[in-house]
Amino acid sequence: MNTYAIDLALKPTTFDLWHVCLAGTVAVLALMLISLLLAMVISLSRRKKPQPVAEPIIQYVQAPAPEPVIKVVEKIVEKIVEVEKIVHAPAPEPVVLKEATPDAALQLLGLLQKEARFIDFVKENITEYSDEDIGIAARVVHEGCNKVINEHFTLAPIRNETEGNNITLPKGFNAAEIRLTGNIVGNAPFNGTLVHKGWQITNTKLPKLTQGHSANIIAAAEVEI
Repeated sequence: MNTYAIDLALKPTTFDLWHVCLAGTVAVLALMLISLLLAMVISLSRRKKPQPVAEPIIQYVQAPAPEPVIKVVEKIVEKIVEVEKIVHAPAPEPVVLKEATPDAALQLLGLLQKEARFIDFVKENITEYSDEDIGIAARVVHEGCNKVINEHFTLAPIRNETEGNNITLPKGFNAAEIRLTGNIVGNAPFNGTLVHKGWQITNTKLPKLTQGHSANIIAAAEVEI
């Protein structure tokens, strides 16, 4: 059996095609190894890049459905009423009293005195006279007063119903025209008995006064000569 011994310390002294192919193969493998290493480095560097910060999740809450228009109007009306309750009512205007001039009243007294001796009858002490004498004087006063009233005033009854009949006063009746008496309970309408029909003046015809006339003189003093 033949044995061969290889001396690794020997160096080639010739450079042929075989050696060229071997060197090329080594170079290609080296390039492939370098490319693989570069690819691994690039891949690792990409993995180490910071991840983008996740945006906060926005939760959308569904808005409540709008209330019906009627409820909205009712709420507005309630607010207006509350404001009206808070706002104080304006102070009532002061009552202005109308001052009547005494001329017309004095003139009327003068007419009653002239036609009916009204002031003489009222100021007379009738306790000294009998009922018959008073009745005769009252008739004269009555006729004179009736004459003055009929000549200078037009009268009309406030109520046209017969006195003693039952009547109904509706709500809002004129309190200046109708005076309630008796047991008044609650609010109108009222049912009651007509005690007096009342009077109202529809026209006044007092005579005109001359300039310089003294209204304070109801009746001039009489002197017989």
